[in-house]
Amino acid sequence: MFLNDHIKVFSGCSNEALAREVCRYLEVPLGGSRIDTFPDGEKIIRIEDDVRGRDCFVIQSTSKPVDEHIMELLIYLDCLRRASASRITAVIPYFGYARQDRKDEGRVPITAKLVANIVTAAGADRILAIDLHAQQLQGFFDIPVDHLTGELVLSRYFRDKKIQNLTVVSPDAGNIKIASRYATDLGGDLAIVHKRRTNAQEVQAQEVIGCVEGRNILMCDDMITTAGTVCQAAELVRRRGAQKIYVGATHGVFAAGAAEKLSKAPIDEVVVTDTIPLSAEASTLSKIKVLTVASMLGEAIKRIHRNESVSALFS
Repeated sequence: MFLNDHIKVFSGCSNEALAREVCRYLEVPLGGSRIDTFPDGEKIIRIEDDVRGRDCFVIQSTSKPVDEHIMELLIYLDCLRRASASRITAVIPYFGYARQDRKDEGRVPITAKLVANIVTAAGADRILAIDLHAQQLQGFFDIPVDHLTGELVLSRYFRDKKIQNLTVVSPDAGNIKIASRYATDLGGDLAIVHKRRTNAQEVQAQEVIGCVEGRNILMCDDMITTAGTVCQAAELVRRRGAQKIYVGATHGVFAAGAAEKLSKAPIDEVVVTDTIPLSAEASTLSKIKVLTVASMLGEAIKRIHRNESVSALFS
């Protein structure tokens, strides 16, 4: 009853199913709103619940179509701010534009910082996100950021599978820290795939550092987009004598063609979370399993509302 009286959770169009599961965990109804589109494509959002003095949360992944979902989030935030909500938290399970986090050549934007700025300007008082593409993105926001990780959900799943003779393989050098945490948590060995990127869309896996022969393999990352890296790594470790190959990722972005690559790769199971709804192409692939982050998000929202520690979730 306390939560019902003081908290309001709203959902954009990107992932209403996840928002409903979060509300089920919190035992509160999903906030009432109506999203309409003008003939020229502009969106208008009407909040149908009283939010004056309420602690409000808007759940919206900025997944494909990215720009449309970002704009929808901004309108939601402005609407709640003008309706006198006491505090507004933007819950962004998947944060788009995160790759553009630095100037690696001349005359290019830092779009991650730009999006952080406009989300803040629109009215967000704090951010709740899951597995930002780079940890430093938390510093791009000038408001508090609570950063969760899909490792809590994925590790529990793979621990329950009790995989024998496990080696956790980092599909590239930049993923070593994540792979090391999984290896420690699951009690497996650690190996690394050395790769060379040929262009923006293609990578070439060249060698494995560590023993994978006769081992069951787990490869984990924050997201699967084109699936090029993970598929080439899987083919390489299979040629080196690996047995079963499992892949885990927080965000199943699955760009066009990714599901086809995964279907042909020597991968036994691909496990992702529901931060992003599966694409039509990916949903037809039987080897993809989806875990929910609803209870983790719900518990974080409850702790934020009660001004309790969110980091306690990781202990």
